[in-house]
Amino acid sequence: MRIRTAGVVAVLGLALAASGCGSDSSDEPAAKESTKAATGGKLVIWADDKRTAALKPFAEKFGQENGVTVEVQAVSKDLQTNFVTASQQGSGPDVVVGAHDWIGNLVQNGAIDPVQLAAEQKSGFNETAVKAVTFNGQLYGVPYAMENLALIRNTELAPEAPKTIEDLVAAGKKLKAEKKASEILCLQSGQNGDAYHIYPLYTSGGGYLFGTAANGDYDPKDLGVGKPESIEAFKKIAKLGEKGDGALKRSITAENSIANFTGKKCAYLVSGPWAVADAKKANIKYDISPVPGFAGGKEAQPFVGVQAFYVASKGKNKALAQEFVANHVSTPELAVALYNAEARPPALTAALDQVKGTDPDLAKFQEAGKNGQVLPAIPAMATIWDPFGKAEAAIIGGADPATTITAAGKTISGQIK
Repeated sequence: MRIRTAGVVAVLGLALAASGCGSDSSDEPAAKESTKAATGGKLVIWADDKRTAALKPFAEKFGQENGVTVEVQAVSKDLQTNFVTASQQGSGPDVVVGAHDWIGNLVQNGAIDPVQLAAEQKSGFNETAVKAVTFNGQLYGVPYAMENLALIRNTELAPEAPKTIEDLVAAGKKLKAEKKASEILCLQSGQNGDAYHIYPLYTSGGGYLFGTAANGDYDPKDLGVGKPESIEAFKKIAKLGEKGDGALKRSITAENSIANFTGKKCAYLVSGPWAVADAKKANIKYDISPVPGFAGGKEAQPFVGVQAFYVASKGKNKALAQEFVANHVSTPELAVALYNAEARPPALTAALDQVKGTDPDLAKFQEAGKNGQVLPAIPAMATIWDPFGKAEAAIIGGADPATTITAAGKTISGQIK
């Protein structure tokens, strides 16, 4: 996470990432639907490039055990949109793999079914992961990994974790003055902003996106963007911008933020587990801590995201897909294989226990995200990204926080159905 880019790819090559858990509260094992009728059939799975390689041996084993052909097809861009299109055309897969915040849109489009997991199976997953894939009281897939932002710092340049964002800025300015770094902070924005990466500072400043209903679900009718709290938050963010301290800059983008860190242009990077491999490859001595908030402000809360498996509602082999997702995806062996493909904390507790002893970064990312907020999966969230991000970028560039974020709030509220 999380670069929200779009690309057009041929429908037959799609690879998707998705998430969920089932709605069966029985203590009996998840019912294994008969797959004998599917003997000689085909199960098609869409996943991205990294997941595809990890999935193939498990998919082949499942196919041999059930007398079916299993194809894992890889695609890397525009997965959600293409999956919905393929689903509507009847040319989609049986199983897809992807982010939990797609759920609201996929359910709204009738593209996925709930997954039937027994209570015993669900209890084996991180509670936040299960919450993330719960929508309208039902569980829509099986989570396999979790992710959140943290502060990654070069310990040769910054041996101590800053307690506040102001401490970070002061240390970063000192490094610049000493010509040990050319940037105070690498937190990606770009010309269009990045709501995901600015969110910890936005929450520390008192802002929120959606309120919650009595049952704890996000309430699209309670939009926080444009409210006084969001204005105050962006006033604080503006002081970090290009007309202020210069810690937040539009020249720091999704494409160069990690590279700037590994190139020692900045001592501090706000990113997720996906950045660690590059830091290791560059032989950067690093440590991981929570994103610091504003002095005297609220705790900085990153989004917590989940990656998971979905059962396609219009798949040609739904019984087999349910069997695969409910009873094979939920095994530690597969979860560890997916972790080895990309080191994000496993959502399955047994898998996390297997790998955390050899990877201290996992516990540090979990600590950084322990009070994070589950990334909203409601359809209204799709209206947030573009207006909010563009407002953020404008404010970082020097635009007035009050008028800019108020206008963004009006745009978003007008798009929420």
